Amino acid sequence: MDAFSSSFLSNQNLLFYSSRTLIKPPPLTHLPSISSVRIEEKPKTTTPSPSSTPPPPPASFPRKPDSPAGAKPLLTRSRTRHEPPLSVAIFNALDDIINNFVDPPVKPSVDPRHVLSDNFAPVDELPPTECEVEFGPIPSCLDGAYIRNGPNPQFLPRGPYHLFDGDGMLHSIRISRGQANLCSRYVRTYKYLTEREAGSALLPNVFSGFNGLTASAARGALSAARMLAGQFNPANGIGLANTSLAFFGNRLYALGESDLPYSMKVTQSGDIETLGRHDFDGKLFMSMTAHPKIDLETGEAFAFRYGPIPPFLTYFRFDPDGVKQADVPIFSMTHPSFLHDFAITKKYAIFMEIQIGMNPIEMIFGGGSPVGADPGKVPRIGVLPRYTSDESQMKWFEVPGFNNIHAINAWDVEEEDTVVMIAPNIMSVEHTLERMELIHALVEKVTINLKTGFVSRQPLSARNLDFGVINPRYTARRNRFVYAAVGDPMPKVSGVVKLDVTNADRKECIVASRMFDPGCFGGEPFFVAREPDNPEAEEDDGYVVSYIHDENTGESRFLVMDAKSPELEVVASVKLPQRVPYGFHGLFIRESDLNKL
Repeated sequence: MDAFSSSFLSNQNLLFYSSRTLIKPPPLTHLPSISSVRIEEKPKTTTPSPSSTPPPPPASFPRKPDSPAGAKPLLTRSRTRHEPPLSVAIFNALDDIINNFVDPPVKPSVDPRHVLSDNFAPVDELPPTECEVEFGPIPSCLDGAYIRNGPNPQFLPRGPYHLFDGDGMLHSIRISRGQANLCSRYVRTYKYLTEREAGSALLPNVFSGFNGLTASAARGALSAARMLAGQFNPANGIGLANTSLAFFGNRLYALGESDLPYSMKVTQSGDIETLGRHDFDGKLFMSMTAHPKIDLETGEAFAFRYGPIPPFLTYFRFDPDGVKQADVPIFSMTHPSFLHDFAITKKYAIFMEIQIGMNPIEMIFGGGSPVGADPGKVPRIGVLPRYTSDESQMKWFEVPGFNNIHAINAWDVEEEDTVVMIAPNIMSVEHTLERMELIHALVEKVTINLKTGFVSRQPLSARNLDFGVINPRYTARRNRFVYAAVGDPMPKVSGVVKLDVTNADRKECIVASRMFDPGCFGGEPFFVAREPDNPEAEEDDGYVVSYIHDENTGESRFLVMDAKSPELEVVASVKLPQRVPYGFHGLFIRESDLNKL
């Protein structure tokens, strides 16, 4: 998954930033330990007297609502729920029988009491609310919005629940002239709106609801009955839009690879609006990867979809105006595989067929998930011309032991007729979906000679690293620096490191790092260039940003780190008015691009 020195006096609070990030005095009050139920302090808008009113912030940033004195954490949602209709209640009762007697959440990986503990617990929506800039100023190049996607279940699960099963929620920090506000909004998917209207969950959880033949048959039959009863229509999409975001063709999209993209908008006040499910004038159907690649030099976007029926992989692209081009079906991939990400160069698109795929035998006889690891399968890398109209020039290369979920970047070495890819290799791929805390990912430099077929691999670090990002301007061309999240263990992120990939002949390529304090965890980092329009700017001249959560105090922050500093020195810190749960992928959108939405 972008993932995640000196002392100063600010706002009468003494804060210290060491090489291990934020060290601060204990707050006056502490939030209770966060469990799998929703625990938030419900803000109440008050009108202060004129004599005590501070200078108002700019009109585009509403003031943070004040919390009433002595407010207690709420164990219920702030939104009033109506009782579900009788037909929904009947099907819910059948669902409860399945969850309690047929397929109860026995494994920790699907037990909501475990999966939704601590800062994985969901939060309520938050309208645009002013944040406290504890330390700064915030660099002017961050005027715009940093938005991160992640799972946030609308209803507390009644049965098995996997981390990947939550409804998509966007957490956006809108920055303008050194001030910031936070907004958290659900992506208004068809699933979200249908279940909100019904007052309860209707669709089974894809990653956790089909473990074993009996459970799959029971939940499949119940879903068919709900569909026949008119409770939902799968033709309108069942996706969660909870994985990532992309900006191309002057549109912002919330993405999940099981559905079409959802078009989004960030308003001047910082609010987030869902514009609707987007099929690109009927040219895109079924689904699209949550990791399209944007070539900022050409303005094009490149993407794919995968599925359980042939063609198992389909490649396509979008022109600079966001118009989808023709599909390129890939029939040379002969088995359904889990393709979460891919890479592009100026000449090629690179796909990874890994050992994770559809596993019906394990589901039927082992009671496992229909998606799992196949230890007998040899991973392959496929290289396809970027502007091809068919797969006739597709080349596959066997790469034993290479299983990557994410790709960081790739480029061409034309004089040698090779392509180079930087990607983390999952060392224990069998634990990817069920025991994520056992995963160890090594970032590797993979070089493929397209003439000889020879593939070489060089590890760049021994650390457990994922959610690697680069300066977006270097997508599809040779880059030097990578910023990656440190798993401790995954999916929690205990720090951010900077790698110099040109040091591949060394045992360790980490050249800068920032580890968070004990009990503090972050997420995917994201690089923002200081001078994005300057072609002469150095590659690492910019800032690394990420959300950070302190489990000791229940507080979340937005950190801005100097990408050139050997300690990734914190140059700005923003205290958030509501905690931001751990999530997946995000991006930064400049003010000028926000105005195009």
